Amino acid sequence: MRVRSWGVAAALSAVLVLAGCGPAPWNADPEPAPTPTATRSTPVPTPVSNDLSSGSTQRTVKTGAVTATINYWSTLSMDRWTATALKPISLSMTTTVAPNDGQKVYLQKATMVVVPADASKALDPLQPQTDQSSVSPGYLVLSPYSYSQTFNVGDVPAGTTYVTVQFTYDFLVQTTPDSTEYAKQTASDTLVIAISGGS
Repeated sequence: MRVRSWGVAAALSAVLVLAGCGPAPWNADPEPAPTPTATRSTPVPTPVSNDLSSGSTQRTVKTGAVTATINYWSTLSMDRWTATALKPISLSMTTTVAPNDGQKVYLQKATMVVVPADASKALDPLQPQTDQSSVSPGYLVLSPYSYSQTFNVGDVPAGTTYVTVQFTYDFLVQTTPDSTEYAKQTASDTLVIAISGGS
């Protein structure tokens, strides 16, 4: 009986020793965290600025002694400014001159150049449009007299997201109130107008 008891005790001790050799449950390596998967995000297009988003805009440009105040607007709503639509831009202008010694200011020529662009680059410009004065020395634009005109932006390439509209104004200013000699002054202005994706 003593021999058998001793054998049983030895066997139990061996089991306990073997059991103690394993790692403790709280020291076991945790399960690896799942690897996050990359998700593709669709780039959000950058909003296109639109100088006629409110329907009209007013600009003041200065060249030499001449300051021109110009109002721009379109009778076509901005959601209808599509690539294939005929897109009118109207303008009205008056000028002042400083110092004002009684000399007059005339507009000799107004030119519009339209440069289409897509999301990545500018495209080829459209054919320039020019209003050349039919009277000499030009259209009287010294306030309170004004100049009004409507230009039209025609078809632009498919995919165009906006147009840059560049205006150039050539003025003739009397050197003295009674003089038949004139000084030429040129002013420029630029509008950026969004093109709608609608048909």
